[in-house]
Amino acid sequence: MIQVTNVGLRFSDKKLFEEVNVKFNPGNCYGVIGANGAGKSTFLRILSGEIEPSEGDVFITPGERLAVLRQDHFQFDEYPVIDTVIMGHKRLYEIMKEKDALYMKEDFSEEDGMKAAELEGEFAEMDGWDAESNAEKILNGLGVRPENFQKLMADIPADDKVKVLLAQSLFGAPDILLMDEPTNHLDFKAINWLEEFLINYDKIVIVVSHDRHFLNKVCTHMLDIDFGKAKLFVGNYDFWYESSQLMLRLIREQNKKKEEKIKELQDFIARFSSNASKAKQATSRKKMLDKINIEDIQPSSRKYPFVGFTPEREAGKDILQVEGITKIIDGVKVLDNVSFTVNKGDKIVILSRNDIARTTLFKILMGEMEPDSGSYKWGVTTSQSYLPKDNTEFFEGMEMNLIDWLRQYSEEKTETFIRGFLGKMLFSGDEPLKMASVLSGGEKVRCMFSKLMLSKANVILLDEPTNHLDLESIEAVNNGLIAFKGTLMFTSHDHKFIETIANRVIEITPTGVFDKEIDFDEFLDDETIQKQIDTMYEL
Repeated sequence: MIQVTNVGLRFSDKKLFEEVNVKFNPGNCYGVIGANGAGKSTFLRILSGEIEPSEGDVFITPGERLAVLRQDHFQFDEYPVIDTVIMGHKRLYEIMKEKDALYMKEDFSEEDGMKAAELEGEFAEMDGWDAESNAEKILNGLGVRPENFQKLMADIPADDKVKVLLAQSLFGAPDILLMDEPTNHLDFKAINWLEEFLINYDKIVIVVSHDRHFLNKVCTHMLDIDFGKAKLFVGNYDFWYESSQLMLRLIREQNKKKEEKIKELQDFIARFSSNASKAKQATSRKKMLDKINIEDIQPSSRKYPFVGFTPEREAGKDILQVEGITKIIDGVKVLDNVSFTVNKGDKIVILSRNDIARTTLFKILMGEMEPDSGSYKWGVTTSQSYLPKDNTEFFEGMEMNLIDWLRQYSEEKTETFIRGFLGKMLFSGDEPLKMASVLSGGEKVRCMFSKLMLSKANVILLDEPTNHLDLESIEAVNNGLIAFKGTLMFTSHDHKFIETIANRVIEITPTGVFDKEIDFDEFLDDETIQKQIDTMYEL
């Protein structure tokens, strides 16, 4: 159990949050949400003891082991993969090394024997004899290849390093598990395994994530850090979001009778509860939702940007024809004979286990890179707009404010119009006067979406559009693309984003292209399709 009492934190004259009172109990998974800069990651660091709060206390039940997902991918480069995972249980790893050192002694004494016996007893109590096999089970579940288990961390691919550090945090069933963005850089199979692992985990899990599908699958509670306060709500992310938006709408409709308001909220709770799945985590959440009071639902005070795309003209039938595109970069063939046809109204997610392949394809289609062979042809009625993964060139060295920056891309040049557009993306007051070169990652992406909307294109290409965005902005972009009447091609690692937008999946493999009109969840769940794609990668 973790008890947080009157915790506050200040950095010089800035108050991050104050009077946080919350209790975390075993068997629950708590999702920590809040706008960028609200202090989500900092709150986890307070819970882990890495940062001391300015006031208040954090009490952890004595004897309980706490594990933290590490993000330093180079910290363990000199250690083998298996050792790195077992290090997640610090005391167990210390015993293993202490035992090895004793048994290696040439002058092994009676005293050493007694010490070794004590260590062996403690080692057995910690399930030490199964440590390696338990570590391997987690690594296998996350998709780390067995041939990498004995390699040094420095010698395995970057994507596998992420999985090993995740395995380290999960190893040994810690009593308290703190995870900051655990799904970052994971493939969908690894995320699915992690979701199932946490659904059946009966300890305390506290997680910060921008992955709404992940939060919906694993969380029983949401801790919302907003305007310096932290409030705990029963339910997953969708329940928090939908209920807070419903309450906000009802409050605005002052002419509604109180009885009608209560009835609508009660119906919403009942409907959400009845949709709970049979999973252990969801079942416990359903029981809690059944007990919720109307007073427990509060409107969110956070603001959502407006994202809407209106094409200047409707495209004709011919959109895009891609024929045999091949591209070699630094001696590696990243695209090999890629061919497909894009139809009017398609909303295609482009997948690949090689992110460079996806980005390279988009750059070629937008004329920023030439293919080594093959060709592509846009329909004459199409107009294209592109959101690149790396937007540095649009802001680096730009000594102009946001009004002048956005004016470059607008036919309407008046300051009133530009300010109105920036206001939709939550740049209000004096914020449009900020210099474009000093924006945060999330602010830059919001500016890029303003540029995209002003283009009025009928075909949009987006490379990882949710990178750097907070949950509010992701919701806004998601809704805007669902409503978009044109044609869309995009890449993403966000499950819910793909599931709610895409009507077609194209996966680029080293030996060919998988292409099918299919629901994304159906695509992931179809074992025949997944085996076919695995084969295409292994050939």
